[in-house]
This record gives sequence, C-alpha cells and structure tokens, in this order.
Amino acid sequence: MYLGQCTKDIIRWPRPASPPVVKLEVFYNSEYSMPSTHAMSGTAIPIAMVLLTYGRWQYPLIYGLILIPCWCSLVCLSRIYMGMHSILDIIAGFLYTILILIIFYPFVDLIDNFNQTHKYAPLIIIGLHLALGIFSFTLDTWSTSRGDTAEILGSGAGIACGSHVTYNVGLILDPSLDILPLARPPITVTLFGKAILRILIGMVFVLIVRDIMKRITIPLACKIFNIPCDDVRKARQHMEVELPYRYITYGMVGFSITFLVPYIFFFIGIS
Repeated sequence: MYLGQCTKDIIRWPRPASPPVVKLEVFYNSEYSMPSTHAMSGTAIPIAMVLLTYGRWQYPLIYGLILIPCWCSLVCLSRIYMGMHSILDIIAGFLYTILILIIFYPFVDLIDNFNQTHKYAPLIIIGLHLALGIFSFTLDTWSTSRGDTAEILGSGAGIACGSHVTYNVGLILDPSLDILPLARPPITVTLFGKAILRILIGMVFVLIVRDIMKRITIPLACKIFNIPCDDVRKARQHMEVELPYRYITYGMVGFSITFLVPYIFFFIGIS
C-alpha cells in the first residue's frame, strides 16, 4: 500500500475524465490514479492469506485457488464500475503487487523474527515507518493519499510493535513446526460463541482506542504547531497535523490489535 500510494504521487496520472465516465465515488477524486491501490490490496490480501495459511492449517488448496480470483476480480472490477480507475490502472496495480510479493515474500519470516526478537526492534520500526511517512508527505500537495499513507504506516508500525510485546511476554506462542499443519477444530456452539464474542469485544475496543486517540492527537498537534483548530478538516491538510494524527492514532489501533486485544481475550478466558 505504501509503495502504491507513493508511486501514484510520482507518476501523477489523473483519474478517468468525467464525462464520459460516470463517477459514483468522489471521496478519493483528489488522488492520482496509477496504479490502483484497491487493485493492489485486492490482489495482495487473498494471495498472502493462502501463502501464509496453507502450510499452517489443513484445508484443500482448491479453496484458496477459488478465493484469490473471486476476491481480486470483485475488488478490481468495482473500481472500474465506480469510475475511479481505468483498466490500465487495474492491470498495473495487479502486476505491481505480484512483483512486490515475489520480492518480499521470501523475507517474511526474517522480518517477522526481527520484529519479535530483536532488542531494539520497536525503535527501529517506529523510526523507519516515520521516516517513510515524512518522505511520502514531500511528494505532492495535500490529498487523501497522504493521509492514507500515514495511516498505513502507523498501522504497520503498531502491529509490528504489538507483535514484539506479545512475543516477549509469552502471550501467544507459535506451535512447533513438527505439529504443522494444524487440523481445523470442530465447529461447536461454544467455539462459535467465543468467535462472535471476540469479534464484538475486539471491534468495540479498537473503535474506542481510535476515537480517544483522534480526540487527543488533532488538538495537541494544532497546539504544538500553532495551527488553527476551528476547522478540523482544514487543519488536517497541514503535514504537521495529519502525519502525527494518522500515525499515532492508527499506530495505537495496530498495537491494540496485536497486543491489547489479545491480552483482554487472555484475561477473560476466550483466547
């Protein structure tokens, strides 16, 4: 997502002209078009899910091979239908994602191990993601792309730091390799109830954290950098406000997902 957003601001191809295109969505109209980051995420998520779960859980590979084209095509075609991308944007996003996965997938275990075990991993993670965010903010004038980029980087940093803390306190331990792949547990009423409870508690907690951090970071950033806070939407167009607001808020969301929420589940006995 970060590479896709930065590439948009470097290439600077406009959205499809309207007319002739009928645009059903205008929120992201201020962003550039090439490549489609929706197509990138719609390609990366199902492929990564299959690559990372097939050797860990027992399930027929055909399920994954059905999931990938269905998920990818629905997301990609929806962007053309909404009038936000051309077919070329979609193809470029798809191929760009395949290239990124080919390059980075062999290093996933190495990166994951570093995030969890290295003594100074949190400092390096936060510093690297923050530096990438500052760089992306220098590429172009304000658009929703900048905020999304800071949000992506903050989430990534928070998730990585949360996994570091989770691993070091022994909250979630990886099963040994000799027992993989794991068999799927039978679906019972108890298991289904726990799953629903985890979803509800997790979502409510994450939304509360997001709301609290949003209420704290925007006024604080405005005060520190002497930016008027009467119009929040206008204030967020300043890098000094939007970068810390998005980065800190969604950093805490990511940290909650990988540490605080699992800790709550462990504490109340629904891990």
